[in-house]
Amino acid sequence: MAAAQGRLSDGADGMDDTKEGDRDGSGAAPPPFRAAVDALRSARLRPQIEIEPTRAPQRLAPHAYALEAAVVDGDQDLADGRLVLLHDPAGHDAWQGTFRLVTLVRAELEPEMAADPLLPEVCWSWLTGALQARGLSYGEPSGTVTRASSHYFGGLAERPAASQIEIRASWTPREGLGDVPDTAAHLAAWCDLLAQIAGLPPAGPGDASVVTLPQRRGPQSR
Repeated sequence: MAAAQGRLSDGADGMDDTKEGDRDGSGAAPPPFRAAVDALRSARLRPQIEIEPTRAPQRLAPHAYALEAAVVDGDQDLADGRLVLLHDPAGHDAWQGTFRLVTLVRAELEPEMAADPLLPEVCWSWLTGALQARGLSYGEPSGTVTRASSHYFGGLAERPAASQIEIRASWTPREGLGDVPDTAAHLAAWCDLLAQIAGLPPAGPGDASVVTLPQRRGPQSR
């Protein structure tokens, strides 16, 4: 599976600085965090999305759990990403809560689409729209949308120009019964975003209003 690389938003400058430790969110973690992780593990997702746990960063919060995912078509990846659940039982002023979700998603684009001046605003609306479409309550959203282009010269001149979109974001899922957020629903919304940026059609009749990304670059070999 292709794992999203790079540092995530929300001041998460240590996102890639993982250590050996509590990879699966078990151990001495408090009950609300264990319940939130169990909900992530039990979530049912659309079959085109392959997802698996990965080592979480250890310096951002007392407790963390991470997943990486890829939108797959045959043996090719259309998009990939990483989602990290952070938990600080003492609360965090910047989060305005005790939980935080941090993510990076990315996909390849056709250069013409990457040049659209409205693309960043549209991509950010996909994230907020995915959360709202599932009726999720959240706060303190922040993030960036980055588009990058690569042009090849000399011995690489035969390669076509490549463009990529990245969404780095974080938000605070509101806590519910037992001080536990509905992490399974947040994961489903995140997968909706991942599928949308990959150019997949809506998952069902209830998602008919979703506008997928047009003119996405062809699938990338895994």
